[in-house]
Amino acid sequence: MTIDVITLFPEAFECILEFGPIRKAIESGSLKIRFFNPVDFAPHPKQVDDEPYGGGAGMVMKPEPLYKALSKAKEGFQSSHVVYLSPQGRLLNQGKVKELSEKDHLILISGRYKGIDERIMAFVDEEISIGDYVLSGGELPAMVVIDAVARLLPGAMSDPDSWKTDSFEDGLLDAPYYTRPREFMGMEVPEVLLSGHHEKIEKWRRYQRLKRTLLKRPDLLEKARLSEEDRKILEEIKKKLGMED
Repeated sequence: MTIDVITLFPEAFECILEFGPIRKAIESGSLKIRFFNPVDFAPHPKQVDDEPYGGGAGMVMKPEPLYKALSKAKEGFQSSHVVYLSPQGRLLNQGKVKELSEKDHLILISGRYKGIDERIMAFVDEEISIGDYVLSGGELPAMVVIDAVARLLPGAMSDPDSWKTDSFEDGLLDAPYYTRPREFMGMEVPEVLLSGHHEKIEKWRRYQRLKRTLLKRPDLLEKARLSEEDRKILEEIKKKLGMED
């Protein structure tokens, strides 16, 4: 997979390329990341922004440098999926991350200032937001997308099955985890986790995932993939917590 980032600040990404799943995915050959700076495609005097037509505060990224950078990034690819990181976009979730990870070529446009010239949207496949707040630019959202996508690629994780138990993979939050020591400040590891009984441990973890989701993110339960047994467990949890409908 190739991820290209169109950004005025490619150096900002250096920190995420040197560790973790992104580095492993790159080293394994399953991920290639390239950067295209609109400044390199702007005519003298290398101006990439200008005042908005109609007046108003702030500056807008000019269309010509962005279009040329986008065209250069697309060279050599039969198809490319272009994403503009924008607070107006669809909110990023794990389902969208999985969808993006299946693309052969992903282009991320990181805007700055008040945004990009609207005419560039004719070449964008979709807008993605990482939350209902405003950042100084699209670099941080692009990093979030890259990290989330990279960890699903071959070679990115030491345990290739690890991500399958992450929060949101089946619509539920993850279970609590414990490690040594067995007792810490009077708090002990649940006995079932020490039993070595894998079936009981899996049932306990499923119970905890359902309970956590109910208490912390009940909205997720509306779309979660729940079995009849899961629904029975949820009713049991609600009764114990005095949360009956």
